[in-house]
Amino acid sequence: MDESSGVGVVDKTVALLDAVATEPLPLAELAKRTGIPRATTHRLAVALECHGVLMRDDLGRFTLGPRTARWAAGLDEVRPIAEEAVHRLREATGLSAQAYRRIGDQRLCVAAAEPPSGLRDTVPVGSLLTLGAGSGAQVLVAWLDEFERSRLLNGAAYDEADLAAVRRRGWAHSVGQRAPGVGSISAPIRSADGDVLLAVSISGPADRLAKPSARLREQLLAEVQRLST
Repeated sequence: MDESSGVGVVDKTVALLDAVATEPLPLAELAKRTGIPRATTHRLAVALECHGVLMRDDLGRFTLGPRTARWAAGLDEVRPIAEEAVHRLREATGLSAQAYRRIGDQRLCVAAAEPPSGLRDTVPVGSLLTLGAGSGAQVLVAWLDEFERSRLLNGAAYDEADLAAVRRRGWAHSVGQRAPGVGSISAPIRSADGDVLLAVSISGPADRLAKPSARLREQLLAEVQRLST
């Protein structure tokens, strides 16, 4: 720990959060990186887990929890981009639109726009959804490294062949994976380095999105390309 407030428990808590902010860590590695005794690390990490500040992934590693995701939703530097995307797509298509970013083994809705009438696929901003289902999840997983993809595919509603198709064509499609009767199409907004920052989704009635039209795909891809650029 480089800085000290003089309040030991606060300094240790901040050190734990900093350590897992970049990658999930098992208890032993978390104690090693922070220099905090293992027993103390365990006690603090479990307490933070109880409050949703930390959570454990499928491998038992500590990572940032849903409460920190909800805090971040209102401050995220990509939120203005996300809000612009979903509102433009809602106006262009008359369908619901959402933007998601990956938070550990889940995805966080950072922006959403609903049409004034018709079926609304309401996903409130701040909602945490699975990475195991839905076109938005496929986009966030498709470009991860092979180990992470393989881990997240365990129990998912899609497989590696689906993700290979997403990478090839640049967009993902699903019907009824996340919610019955709802279809969606999603594509990534990328950073200057090519990293996937957000998955932007258009969602609506399954009968309309069972086979997304070329025009709908073009509208989505044009918007994410514009914002990526």
